[in-house]
Amino acid sequence: MPTTATPTLAHWMLQEIHEQPATLAATLARYADQNGFRDDTCEPIREWLAALKGDLVIAASGSSRHAGMVAEITIEDLSGIAVDVEYASEYCYRCEQSLKDAAVMIVSQSGETADTLAALRKAHAAGHKTFAITNVPASTMANEATVSMPTEAGRERAIPATKSFTGQLLVLHLIALLAAESRDTLTDAAIDQHLAAAAALPELIASQLEGWEKSVREVAEKYRDVENFLFLGRGVHYPIAREGALKLKESAYIHAEGYPSGELKHGPNALVSEKTPLVFLATVDHNEPDSVERYQRNLQLMADMKAQGANILAVANEGDGEVEALATHVIAVKPTSEWLLPICEVIPFQFFSYFMSINNGIDVDRPRNLVKAVVEE
Repeated sequence: MPTTATPTLAHWMLQEIHEQPATLAATLARYADQNGFRDDTCEPIREWLAALKGDLVIAASGSSRHAGMVAEITIEDLSGIAVDVEYASEYCYRCEQSLKDAAVMIVSQSGETADTLAALRKAHAAGHKTFAITNVPASTMANEATVSMPTEAGRERAIPATKSFTGQLLVLHLIALLAAESRDTLTDAAIDQHLAAAAALPELIASQLEGWEKSVREVAEKYRDVENFLFLGRGVHYPIAREGALKLKESAYIHAEGYPSGELKHGPNALVSEKTPLVFLATVDHNEPDSVERYQRNLQLMADMKAQGANILAVANEGDGEVEALATHVIAVKPTSEWLLPICEVIPFQFFSYFMSINNGIDVDRPRNLVKAVVEE
């Protein structure tokens, strides 16, 4: 990780986008090696999961909440544990009568976010077991939680979350696999296969960074005058649509909203025009039937929107001719597991928000009205 006060690249945000292969590799190495999960770092997590009797509540804010939303689907699908994702600021006021035997996981880059820390302390006061995922191992949340599982993203200087977000996604994916191990919902061979895919992720991303930066820079130039976007995703990709929209808002001061793809025709479609482009997450894992079904539905919706005259920017598998025939512009992503695609597809969105902010003359590392850690509500 860089130690100087000046980024090697043009901005800290750009540099931290490029650091993600290294930070993902470091995060994975903390918890797993070629033999599987490491006992020294994972045994406390296994014990926490073994003691889990009721539902799991994830409380977080901002980008961290989007990571929690990805985890909700991944943990439920792989382990069968019921998960509820709360805004940390709302969890603080939730009635505890509905949360008997629940365990509470909090997710925070800094480990100091005021409303998330308040949620952690409320959970403790109610007698719940707690779990902290932070990027600062010595943070207040890490110290106060029953169990802590830090990411290895290193210091993140830019206000928009990039490497800390993908680090959270990877750690939450590992938790889903450990939960599946504890519930015997995946075989040892299947868990090994998931870990092998995760181990290949840093190199997979590194091989695409240069291409993404070039192609997204060109796409951002095409959209430089656009003031509204609708981001669309299904299943585990819907939270990434929300994250892409948030990145545009906080980095480039552009209005954007993230929706489940199937909700587009239930109102938001009234906004769709040449001046309000659609950003589709249209990747697919052809080895997962549910992923294929979502993909086919996305193709149909894209076809409907093209017939309506929509301007479509799609993130899709490399070489996907069907998406290319329907979209105005395509950003290509190399195939990987359905559960790891969110880590890959969010990085083009990070580049997109970066270049859109540069086009608007914004100090991308220090957006107005925002701070790195919201330590006061």
